[in-house]
Amino acid sequence: MNQFSKVAQHERCSFFGNITLGSSVSLSELRELYHVVVLAYGAESDRALGIPGEYLSGIHSAREFVWWYNGHPDGKNLSPDLKSTDTAVILGQGNVALDVARILLQSTSVLATTDIASHALEALEQSSIRKVYLVGRRGPAQAACTAKELREVLGIKDLCIHINEVDLRISPEDEEVLKNNRIHRRVYELLSKAAASAPSRPSSSQRELHFVFFRKPDRFLDSGEGSGCVAGVHFEKTMLKAVAPGKQIAVGTGLYEDLDCGLVLKSIGYKSVPVDGLPFDHEKGVVPNIKGRVLTDTSGDHTLLEKGLYVCGWLKRGPTGIIATNLYCAEETVASISEDVHQGEIASASTLPKPGRQGLLQLLDNRGVRVVPFSAWEKIDSEERRLGNLRRKPREKLTTYEDLLKAATE
Repeated sequence: MNQFSKVAQHERCSFFGNITLGSSVSLSELRELYHVVVLAYGAESDRALGIPGEYLSGIHSAREFVWWYNGHPDGKNLSPDLKSTDTAVILGQGNVALDVARILLQSTSVLATTDIASHALEALEQSSIRKVYLVGRRGPAQAACTAKELREVLGIKDLCIHINEVDLRISPEDEEVLKNNRIHRRVYELLSKAAASAPSRPSSSQRELHFVFFRKPDRFLDSGEGSGCVAGVHFEKTMLKAVAPGKQIAVGTGLYEDLDCGLVLKSIGYKSVPVDGLPFDHEKGVVPNIKGRVLTDTSGDHTLLEKGLYVCGWLKRGPTGIIATNLYCAEETVASISEDVHQGEIASASTLPKPGRQGLLQLLDNRGVRVVPFSAWEKIDSEERRLGNLRRKPREKLTTYEDLLKAATE
């Protein structure tokens, strides 16, 4: 039994699935029902580049693409065109970007043994993509990925890796970054090793992965045939500029180049979305807070608190970090809740009773909302594993809400 199941099955924990905050139940209603409400719904939208051509056909967010191949019901109908071009450009060099590149370049015989969605596997089996460009604004010393994910993509069989050796030259500022950050140092070492061992040119059967540094997109290029399809990306070359000790930013050089492609996947960051009644910093894309305690507004006044309302994860600090980062973030929020309870900042159940779970279930029942408890989630999990076993894979994803709800009740 994994940690998720242990928590979900605890007698003091109630799992209510198929509930949408803002439509099934409002935030204000939750706060009336519970003494403490913690929001941890992450970042489910995408940052926009805000450059010309961003909405041409053939340009997708990496989030949409990940939902598509992972079988998320909201991503099933994405249908990216993988047949009309042999070249894809991925904007960004974080872990999500690497995983997208891995899916595009990995042998489908290998992917068939994973829990990838069947509709995605079928499309990838017919894919014409042979070259993938991972493009970043800064250099290899600042690459946002982690070593584990980088090793996984570098380890794909029969893949030719391209890295411009000039890009691997580091400045004294870069040396300081690598000296003080083990993750960046290990990533740089892996990239350097891959560049040194790469053949001068790929064989005709090899697929190619190009790491391109010091480039930022200036605009997307139309095919010019009235189709409204992307035909390439116009990039401005960049350089790093020190703006503070240990901090460098990418600035444009005024030099440009084009990169032809028929598919673009933007992996430039996620963005949280607000719900009614929640203070929100639209510029930063987070909920204003102090150690997880939600602030009334973005003024920075730490005395103006929304009592009983807390936040953690990407909604609290922005879409950065790894699993360990989220663990520390959650611990900080829990410590704030505990401190507020002990100091009497939050009313106790004895002094101010609230309906809690029973009140929530009653409200949802009155609205005809179909609640999926954890036992029903386990039925979905069991059915996906059963279907996967028939195909000799870990699981077969159910990719529509209808199928999920059907499995939950059988």
